[in-house]
Amino acid sequence: MVLDAPYNKHMDFQAIVDNMTSATCVVSVEKLGENNYGKIRIVTGNRTYLDTIERPNEKMTMLNSEFIPNSEYTDYITRDLNFEDSCYRAAVLKKKSNAYAHPARYDVWFDMSFIPLAYEEGNLCFCLYIMDINFKPDAKRLSTISADVASSVLETCIKLRSHEDFKMTMNVICKDLRDLCDSEHCCILLMDKAKRKCSVLCEAFADNSELLPMDNYVNDDFYAIAESWLDTIAGSNCIIVKNEHDMEIVKERNPVWYNSITSAGGETIVLFPLEFKGELLGYIWALNFDPELAEKIKETLELTTFILASELYSFQLMKRLNILSSTDMLTHVMNRNEMNNYVDELVRQSTDETVGVIFADLNGLKTINDVAGHTAGDALLKDAASALREIFPVHEVFRAGGDEFVVIMTGLTEEKLQNDVNRLREVSKNYNNLVFAIGSAFDPDSANVRQALRIADERMYKDKKHYYEMHPEKKRRTTS
Repeated sequence: MVLDAPYNKHMDFQAIVDNMTSATCVVSVEKLGENNYGKIRIVTGNRTYLDTIERPNEKMTMLNSEFIPNSEYTDYITRDLNFEDSCYRAAVLKKKSNAYAHPARYDVWFDMSFIPLAYEEGNLCFCLYIMDINFKPDAKRLSTISADVASSVLETCIKLRSHEDFKMTMNVICKDLRDLCDSEHCCILLMDKAKRKCSVLCEAFADNSELLPMDNYVNDDFYAIAESWLDTIAGSNCIIVKNEHDMEIVKERNPVWYNSITSAGGETIVLFPLEFKGELLGYIWALNFDPELAEKIKETLELTTFILASELYSFQLMKRLNILSSTDMLTHVMNRNEMNNYVDELVRQSTDETVGVIFADLNGLKTINDVAGHTAGDALLKDAASALREIFPVHEVFRAGGDEFVVIMTGLTEEKLQNDVNRLREVSKNYNNLVFAIGSAFDPDSANVRQALRIADERMYKDKKHYYEMHPEKKRRTTS
């Protein structure tokens, strides 16, 4: 397809692209002054490129399936600031660039090159856009990066493997990312889709920064804002806002977030999603960064986020598995195995800390199971766990057996232990049919926790015996 004048009057763009084996097109950028540009158009392309529009793979969907020469690129894909920046740098600034990216809009990887063309026509500047499509990430292409970027990514990998404390490691990496961006603030924000909650994994500030920590903003309503970021990124793999021109696009796409950023003192933004196996885990963001570093930031974070998302996914998977192995699935308190591990740890530590133990056994559970069925009995067990969690942190409460709960506390006084026992008896009155048989024990040395457990158990059985003497009707029925 040969383009009519004036675009082919002095240069045969079609001949250039037709001599390329990869999908290639000529892009025109309207120069409007320093650091500003207008329309970006696809002037013409070779057959391989036109097929990506007119006969795309099933994993790619275009906004229009008919190519019209010299049409704006947004006729085919959603506006993409990263694509625009690469075209501007190549066509106007005459700087060649390469990128290997996985945009959110397509389930493919793009190997892209932007090649400057010396030819200009009035305020129109031109470049070649060359791309190859990979349906799976190419490890060799991912590793084809500059020495500076390779060094930064390698350093991140080494740190991830050198420390056992994941949270501490991520704090160090977050500081490194802030240094890379020369930003005022850098943060790694986690998203829990099931609970619709956001949490701050780590953050780093520049010296003398007046920005507030993210915890000041991450409330119950913040998830909706974070959820809107995918629409703001608009199908790309990130968004890098370098100036007022870019910020106006954020304002247009996401006015709520725009107001939030600007009111907090944000002027420039880097935002990269952390995705692994199709799951959005969270975001890396940097505020008030050095726009001159935008290209290096993008190239580095495209690979770094790929690695960090993989590590974060593994960490969260292990955390979930640990919860499954340590938590009683019915009552959601710690299980017997976790209690045994904790007792062993207290014995090994042999510190001067005090220890308090409470045995709390449900009275009448067996009768309820006999009369009303196990569903009613399970509901009573859940109520028992809820009552215990009203007073004690969940990591101190264990379901030791069928109807038996144990609380293990350290660093307390004997008076506090007794007060907690009294509070538990009072709280249990707020639940139907919930009566605990309780035994407690205190020891000045947590290494003697097993002895305290034995004494508390004996006292609990005495309390249970007294209860059934007072309420014989609650004893489990027997059959002849």
